[in-house]
Amino acid sequence: MKEILIGTWAWGTGSNGSSIVFGKKQDPEMLKQSFEKAVKLGFLNWDTAAVYGMGTCETFLGSLIKDHDEIFISTKYMPEKKYKSGSLTKSFENSMTRLGRKNADLYWIHVPNNLTQNLDEAIVLLKEKRIKSIGISNVSLAHIRLAEEKLEKEGLKLGAVQNHFSLLRNDQQPIIDYCNSKGIRYYAYMVLEQGALSGNYSAKNHFPTLSMRNFAFPKSKFVKIEKLLDVMKDIADKHNIDRSQVPILWVLSKGAIPIVGITKPSHAEKLAAALNVDLTKEELLQIEKEASDTGIRQQGVWEPQ
Repeated sequence: MKEILIGTWAWGTGSNGSSIVFGKKQDPEMLKQSFEKAVKLGFLNWDTAAVYGMGTCETFLGSLIKDHDEIFISTKYMPEKKYKSGSLTKSFENSMTRLGRKNADLYWIHVPNNLTQNLDEAIVLLKEKRIKSIGISNVSLAHIRLAEEKLEKEGLKLGAVQNHFSLLRNDQQPIIDYCNSKGIRYYAYMVLEQGALSGNYSAKNHFPTLSMRNFAFPKSKFVKIEKLLDVMKDIADKHNIDRSQVPILWVLSKGAIPIVGITKPSHAEKLAAALNVDLTKEELLQIEKEASDTGIRQQGVWEPQ
């Protein structure tokens, strides 16, 4: 099976949780069923973060993985703009408590604020084997090289990079190629642009009004991607897969590992079915051209330029 990291951004509640970001409250029982279905289908790599629902996502995911030692866990620390000594270490310990784990398979510095100072704290945890692999997110090539230099001096290696990469944010290929050449895993987040590229929404049926994703992707943008969504549907129909899987397959073709959010068992089923498919070179070029023609370069408010 092609490698996928299952994302849980939409699983948290309260501040920075699903209702605020996505405009809908998730049903815990449905999420539990989604987890069980995904694991049954072989999706064992899971991603979360301390800021997803301000700890609530980690706590809920922790309740699901307690009897699953085989689950690979990726979580993140969100640095403040001003460095606070011990903050990363404290956040790590709090995350492990919520997740019910002693160690993180992959631990991220969520944004590159005070990168070298936060890496100093991470290095201690790496040497103690509390962190098995360290990653940095929302970073430039300069950040990556800085982190590599810092870690190499300690006999350590940068494990992963995670950036926003999708058909509507297609400016990452140099970083992806660099990472792959250096044995650094490149993870792509927001590959479906929070559902805008799923085919489930349109200018007539758009995102919930009071949600962060609606402010980021209003009706006017849905008008611009109508042709892209139509082309995606044509390609999906040829391969007998769901349209929502086409952007995921495109990301995989670029040498990146997609982070795919699921909130229903059917999402896991559609993903599993699509991973048996390889799009043709002509199809990949076609959807890439249609995406470019939209003129959209999607960017989160938290991202560096």
